[in-house]
Amino acid sequence: MRIIESHIVPAIAEKIRLQEYAVGIFKMLPSKSGLKKAIKKQEILLDGKVAQTSDWIEEHQRIDFIQKEAPVLKVFKLSLEVVFEDDHLAVINKVSGYPTSGNYFKTIEHALPYNLKISALSDALQYPLPVHRLDNPTSGLLIVAKTKSAQLKLHQDFEEIKIHKIYLALVTGKTPLQHSILTKIEDKEAETDFTTLKSFQQKGIFYSLLEVAPKTGRTHQIRIHLSTIGYPIVGDNLYGSGLDPFNKKGLYLAAIGLEFTHPIEKNKINLKLPLPSKFSKAVN
Repeated sequence: MRIIESHIVPAIAEKIRLQEYAVGIFKMLPSKSGLKKAIKKQEILLDGKVAQTSDWIEEHQRIDFIQKEAPVLKVFKLSLEVVFEDDHLAVINKVSGYPTSGNYFKTIEHALPYNLKISALSDALQYPLPVHRLDNPTSGLLIVAKTKSAQLKLHQDFEEIKIHKIYLALVTGKTPLQHSILTKIEDKEAETDFTTLKSFQQKGIFYSLLEVAPKTGRTHQIRIHLSTIGYPIVGDNLYGSGLDPFNKKGLYLAAIGLEFTHPIEKNKINLKLPLPSKFSKAVN
């Protein structure tokens, strides 16, 4: 266990619970949602004991924000393309066929220490951690936190939809030039926009290459939305036929663009991958 930040409660005028009092007392936990997550993860101590949201606050109490010791990670020696890296975060090009994380050995998370440097900053994570997920069969840009402060701010930015992603999708059918899809997925609003880059025929069947911009981040959102309107992604065996006339290269979905504000330095980061080879071979 390592204490990241501490706070001593001054004189207070009225009784107040921890979940209201502690919002903003730590630089790294500026939001109420961030505080609640830290309490749930048992990362907040009140006078040395694990705190609860319902705890009452008293004068002179000590509140600590801690980083718990992570279990030893068994490193998966899978080489990944590092697109961006500094002491706070990294962006890697995830290969398809591996889950981002989970209760497996062969995950992208387990491969990160093999590809990235450990941060030298005081709030460095014990090993780099992804701050979002890409589906097992999806390739492309994945943001990774290397410090606690970067991790918390990036999670907040994802929640507030401040991180914008662009995907490429190869679908069956001749799509309109532009289209927006707005539905509910698991009772939550989900919105996806796409632009058609190219439509072509192969053995009498139309296919379209799309640039897709999800406005929300629901599980399998792009795959569900495109299938729902009659344009399933090539190689999608969950929401489509799974058939692939282009050499059986799996799901034709790749996260090729990222635009976000650096969580610490505050500069704009705009990254874009070239057209993946399996897409260019299929289109040409």
